[in-house]
Amino acid sequence: MKKNYIPLIISLMMISTSIIIHSCNEEENTATIAVVGIAQDPGNFKGDVTSGQIVTLDATKVYVLNGAVSVKDGGKLIIPAGTRIVATAGSSSYILVEQGGQIYANGTTLSPVSFSSSAATPGSWGGLVICGKAPVNTGSTNSSEIGNSAYGGTLTADNSGSLAYVRIENAGADFATGKKFNGFSLFGVGSDTKIENIAVLNGAEDGIELYGGTVNLSNIISIGNEDDAFSWKDGWTGTASNMYTKRKPDGKGNTGIKGINNVTNADASPRSNPTIKNVTLLGSTTGESNAIRLYSGTYTTLDNIIISNWKTGISIESDPTVTRFNGKKKITNSFFDTNVTTEVSLKSTAGTNVAIIDTTFTVKNDAIGAGNGMASPAWAVGWSGLQ
Repeated sequence: MKKNYIPLIISLMMISTSIIIHSCNEEENTATIAVVGIAQDPGNFKGDVTSGQIVTLDATKVYVLNGAVSVKDGGKLIIPAGTRIVATAGSSSYILVEQGGQIYANGTTLSPVSFSSSAATPGSWGGLVICGKAPVNTGSTNSSEIGNSAYGGTLTADNSGSLAYVRIENAGADFATGKKFNGFSLFGVGSDTKIENIAVLNGAEDGIELYGGTVNLSNIISIGNEDDAFSWKDGWTGTASNMYTKRKPDGKGNTGIKGINNVTNADASPRSNPTIKNVTLLGSTTGESNAIRLYSGTYTTLDNIIISNWKTGISIESDPTVTRFNGKKKITNSFFDTNVTTEVSLKSTAGTNVAIIDTTFTVKNDAIGAGNGMASPAWAVGWSGLQ
C-alpha cells in the first residue's frame, strides 16, 4: 500500500510546481501587459508607452490628459469602448502614435471612445496624431509638425492599429508659427490600419488631414470645424467612403474637402489619387465658397456626392489636375442644390478659366450621398453626436 502513495505524492508535487511556475509566468505577463505606468493614475494621464509595453485603459475611469501621450515603436495603447479622455493642458495635451507604435481605440455604437477637453471650446487641446511607414511624396526623411515624429517609408500595408466608433471634440490648434494640430492627423499611415466610424467635431483647424499614406477610411463625420472638414496632400492613395460634413452655422470654416498632391511640386510621386464616394457636404452661403477644392496636381475620383449651400460645388485648379478631370468622367452621380451657383469650375496653374467639357461630371438628382441625402445618415446617429 505504501508504494501506491509514492506516485500520488510525486504527482501532487509536480502539480504544485506547475502552479508555482504558472503563477510566476502570470506575474511576468502581468508586468508586461497590465495597467502600467501612465495608466496607473487616471487623474494625470501623460507620458510614454514604451517598446514592449501594452497599456490598457479602464473604461470605468475618466482619464485626464495633462500633457502628451506618445506611443513609441513597439508599444501598444488599448482604449476600450466607453473610455473618456479629457484634455486639460491646451496644445500640450495630445496623443501621438509614432512609427511602429499602435493604438487600439474600439468603441461601439452605444459606447464610443471619446476625446474632448475640459474647456469644451474649439482648439482647447491638440488632438490625435498617427505616424506610419507608408509612402509619401515629400522625400524619405519626414518629421511631423507635432512631436517631430518620423513618418513615411515603403510599407504600403503598415499597421498602426484600429480605431472605430471614436469621437474627437474641440481639438485642433495653432501651436507655433506655421505649425498646427488638426482634430485627427494621419502622417504616412498604412492600409492595414483600420479607421472607421470617426467623428471630429467643433475643432479650430481641419477635422481630418492626411499626409500621404495608403490608409482607407469609412463612416466619417466632420462637423463645425473651423478649417477644412477633410483634406489630403503629399501622395495619399487610399479611399474614403461615407462622409458627412457640415459647416458652422455662422459660416466660419474653409472647404468641405481639400485635395492637394504636393504644395511645391505638383507632379511629385506617388501622386495623391484617392477614391472618394458617398459624401454629403453641407455648407453656408457666407465665407469660403468651395465645397470641394482640388489643386496642386492631385488626382481623385468622386462618386455619389451631394453638395448643398455652397457658392461653388467643385473647384479644379492647376494644369495637371485640370487635365486629369476635364472631359474624363472622374466626377459621377453628383447632386448640386439650387444654392450652388457654379457646379464645377476649372482653372489653369496661371489662374485662367478653362472651358469645361460636358463629360467632366455627371448629375444624379436622387443621389443619396452619405446615406440619407442631406439628413443625418443612419449609421452616424447617436455615437457621433448627431441626432
